[in-house]
Amino acid sequence: MAAERRLVVITGASSGIGQALAWRYYQAGWNLALMARRTGEIQSWAAQQRIEAGRHAVYQADVASVDSIVAAGQACLATQGVPDVVIANAGISVGVDTAVRGDLDALERVYATNVVGLAATFQPFIAPMRQRGSGRLVGIASVAGIRDLPGHAAYCGSKAAVISHCESLRGELRGSGVQVVTIAPGYIDTPLTRKNRYGMPFLMPADAFADRAFRAIERGVSYRVIPWQMGVVARLLRLLPNALFDRLLVGRPRKHRQAD
Repeated sequence: MAAERRLVVITGASSGIGQALAWRYYQAGWNLALMARRTGEIQSWAAQQRIEAGRHAVYQADVASVDSIVAAGQACLATQGVPDVVIANAGISVGVDTAVRGDLDALERVYATNVVGLAATFQPFIAPMRQRGSGRLVGIASVAGIRDLPGHAAYCGSKAAVISHCESLRGELRGSGVQVVTIAPGYIDTPLTRKNRYGMPFLMPADAFADRAFRAIERGVSYRVIPWQMGVVARLLRLLPNALFDRLLVGRPRKHRQAD
């Protein structure tokens, strides 16, 4: 019965990883609470996929605005109840040159979206989940948060902060019944990564990523890199001495800046 279905909240559900996760959860029989700035795109996608009206709700929210995403979370609680899983997936990526004044504004926007937005996504649900004694808060990080790259300070730094924030939150919620899961994607084929102008090893289709992430979240793992090969690459890069790491990156193409 619909009343017995579990509920998942997903931010950034209008495209890419968020949309793939929404479809995977729907196929598994879950109800959906989908949050994004572009609600029209979610509604069009839901209609194309013939998602039942009674099994999903769409909330307009800008995760870069704390008040906006917190209000969406509160609306979800009032409309659909306390979710079983909350996936803070929404994020943006842009290259920066921190010697350029305008790029500091871009860096600020990335952190507001990827870090503060993630914390604000979780906030409305923490107390109700604690009171119930169950639930999972899932932060979508990135292998980019394991070691930074030239010109990627905004994105890599924000994803390193996501990893740290989830680790801190996991300790805060220990013993409450609420689990914190950190998922670190490698290169996933989405509109975001298609703009990259450098090689992307182990590139994975979004639906394949969503399936592996779904299974990891269901198992309640605390941390998982998907695909696992990128986890090995990232750990090896982390172990390299700085001098060697810096030499390896000479001439590597950088992520597009907003000005580009």
